[in-house]
Amino acid sequence: MSNGYEDHMGGDEGKDAKTNLIVNYLPQSMTQDELRSLFSSIGEVESAKLIRDKVAGHSLGYGFVNYLNPSDADRAISTLNGLRLQSKTIKVSYARPSSDTIKDANLYISGLPKAMTQKDVEDMFSRFGHIINSRVLVDQATGGSRGVAFIRFDKRAEAEEAVKSLNGQKPPGASEPITVKFAANPNQAKNTQLISQLYHNQSRRFGGPLHHQAQRFRRQCPRQSTSGWCIFIYNLGQDADESILWQMFGPFGAVTNVKVIRDFNTNKCKGFGFVTMTNYEEAAMAIASLNGYRLGDKMLQVSFKTSKGHK
Repeated sequence: MSNGYEDHMGGDEGKDAKTNLIVNYLPQSMTQDELRSLFSSIGEVESAKLIRDKVAGHSLGYGFVNYLNPSDADRAISTLNGLRLQSKTIKVSYARPSSDTIKDANLYISGLPKAMTQKDVEDMFSRFGHIINSRVLVDQATGGSRGVAFIRFDKRAEAEEAVKSLNGQKPPGASEPITVKFAANPNQAKNTQLISQLYHNQSRRFGGPLHHQAQRFRRQCPRQSTSGWCIFIYNLGQDADESILWQMFGPFGAVTNVKVIRDFNTNKCKGFGFVTMTNYEEAAMAIASLNGYRLGDKMLQVSFKTSKGHK
């Protein structure tokens, strides 16, 4: 899963479709040079581009490789597609020309039966169109499904049809209806200026450019607990629930737990919640991307939980 995927879907304009590849599910730590090196083992690479978040600068987990010869591109797909790198299995395929019909085709699904596998979810959604990628969020302790998934379709119209047909329906084995809706995209253009302004203010406040923010996070953050890094989210609306937190933080990496703090009497959100993520860098990048994100009419404040009680 990658935020910002739609912005770069077609790679470099004008590339031959038979030489230009898109590579999905890259490890977060993989560099552009490493991407080029891997694909250069197949043939001569004209260009290799790792796609990064426009604001925070971290890898979005995918990139483009353009070969000089179509035969090398074809061989790269047959050789490297499905290759296991660290904890990821990469997907290599031909890149498609960019167009509005493929933008914003990412769905968020919640309320799935815990017994449903990724294949089960894909089987349920595949009748609506071609699935580019999918992900079922799992409990890091048990390995079991959290009942939450992301599905990205080839085209926006396919995603719309899936929402229309499956939202509020009960899949086989389910006792409750599932929720199917378009996933939030923290990198949408309407938020870019807002977030950029926030980072500009942060840079002045903490005396350093943006690329030093991760170091600032590390200094503020307490020791990692056995369950992971705890993130504090403030200024949530009264109607916020756990599914919103899953939806917002899930694309950045492994989430082990989410919790919305509720008023005892009304059961409404008291304005804040917590998310636990297993990987420090993924947690730091989620904070960098979501701090200042506007959810409804609220601007969120997102940071590592730093109270003395956190271990």
